Amino acid sequence: MSTATTTESTELAPVSAESLAALLVTERRPPRPSALSASLTFGWRAVLKIKHVPEQLFDVTAFPIMNLLMFTYLFGGALAGSTREYVQFLLPGIMVMSVVMITMYTGVSVNTDIEKGVFDRFRTLPVWRPATMVGYLLGDALRYTIASLVMLSVGLILGYRPDGGAPGVIAGIALLLVFSFAFSWIWTMFGLMLRTEKSVMGVSMMVIFPLTFLSNVFVDPKTMPGWLQAFVNNSPVTHLSSGVRKLMAGDWPAAEIAWTLGWSGLFLLVFGPITMRLYNRR
Repeated sequence: MSTATTTESTELAPVSAESLAALLVTERRPPRPSALSASLTFGWRAVLKIKHVPEQLFDVTAFPIMNLLMFTYLFGGALAGSTREYVQFLLPGIMVMSVVMITMYTGVSVNTDIEKGVFDRFRTLPVWRPATMVGYLLGDALRYTIASLVMLSVGLILGYRPDGGAPGVIAGIALLLVFSFAFSWIWTMFGLMLRTEKSVMGVSMMVIFPLTFLSNVFVDPKTMPGWLQAFVNNSPVTHLSSGVRKLMAGDWPAAEIAWTLGWSGLFLLVFGPITMRLYNRR
């Protein structure tokens, strides 16, 4: 004997959005994080990446030391008569060159996170949109500071003596960090625009090498041809190098500081909006 069972289909009553939200959200929603809080959180994430991958510190330790030693002993005797005399001129400039060159790794980090799909998650978070990019730059500011302190320590061993003392050194490094923060927005743009990290590094080198080597980092521009002086004297790296050099020497170069801050503001105003537009449309 078989027993037949029948299933009655019942139609569910429609559920309103308000009632569904009341079921899902049983407690008060936490407040939206501020722009500063979100930026610092992403900055801490960048610092933690250094902790878990300490090889990232290679470019802010070994690379600057190698540059300082190589150029000091390569050009010191020929240009200044002794390495001790030359390091007084070279160290602030080589510090600027090294830090400006390692800013390109910001764009490489951005491009790597894009390839891993991390940005897809970031865009869904209810945070201030630029916080992601600002966090990268805040984390890299720590790397720039480490590079500056490492080079200063080696320079002191080689005979460098900043006549401006601690205040001049701090002011010079602060000016360098402000410029590097603004300059890094160029590489965040390239990190979002280009497809691979190799292409980001390639384009970055094409921009950085002329700016850093065609400057007053190594020699006084007065010895250069007139047409080259016109470029060198108006280069942002030249203004930055002169400003850092004079601050650490105990002077207050108002014109060089103004030029450096002006270039920094220009980089932020131009490349900041472009970066965020690419980030929102990526």
